[in-house]
Amino acid sequence: MTATPSAHDGPVRDWLRAAARVAVLTGAGASAESGVPTFRDALTGLWARFRPEDLATEAAFRRDPARVWAWYAERREKLQDVQPNAGHFALAAFAQRHPGRLTLITQNVDGLHQRAGSEGVLCLHGDLFENRWLDLPRDCCRIDDACAGLPPYCDRCGNLVRPGVVWFGEPLPFAALDAAQRAARACEVMLVVGTSGQVQPAGGLATLARQAGARVVVVNPEPTDLDAVAHAILAGPSARLIPELLDF
Repeated sequence: MTATPSAHDGPVRDWLRAAARVAVLTGAGASAESGVPTFRDALTGLWARFRPEDLATEAAFRRDPARVWAWYAERREKLQDVQPNAGHFALAAFAQRHPGRLTLITQNVDGLHQRAGSEGVLCLHGDLFENRWLDLPRDCCRIDDACAGLPPYCDRCGNLVRPGVVWFGEPLPFAALDAAQRAARACEVMLVVGTSGQVQPAGGLATLARQAGARVVVVNPEPTDLDAVAHAILAGPSARLIPELLDF
């Protein structure tokens, strides 16, 4: 394993230049520099003030849908003023310059990659700005026609609208996870950006990529659970390092 202090030092940029397929896995740290709090930060993280079981489970929503909906509505409102950072823009620009070369996988639900211009983002944990039905929708359930309420609902059957995020205890969306795993197996380099690697199965993608023969590069200011899997570690902010890595 090679420790590298700068994106311009060491072999990482050479690996990326030579790679026909690059996979990027991003986590909360990739958005932290835009002002989005990470979930696990001891002082500012979302779970420093709330228990996951009170706000981010199906049981919590069924128990008090108005409270949970209001909390997610507040998060949506706050994120409206948050802007993508240089790392988000660098990933989008690289994909536009090199069509078909990069697969972007994210654990984030904030939509900043999409707002920066990235297309085809594999959102493993859903999208905060999308809605879906709580229960299996019937023919009468049409999201665009849902009645206003806290939360909105179907006026025919009473089905509730819920945020389009993956709650604790729920499986990841099969199509996104399957595509992410295929990208991990096929890539020649995987960048692991701003994620602790603690959350599974997303954290297992780096191991999957290495087992398939890819070079794994961790980009994070602090040590992560995936450092032992990495061929190289870039310790620093992704908003600075990602543009340096992908400036070709």
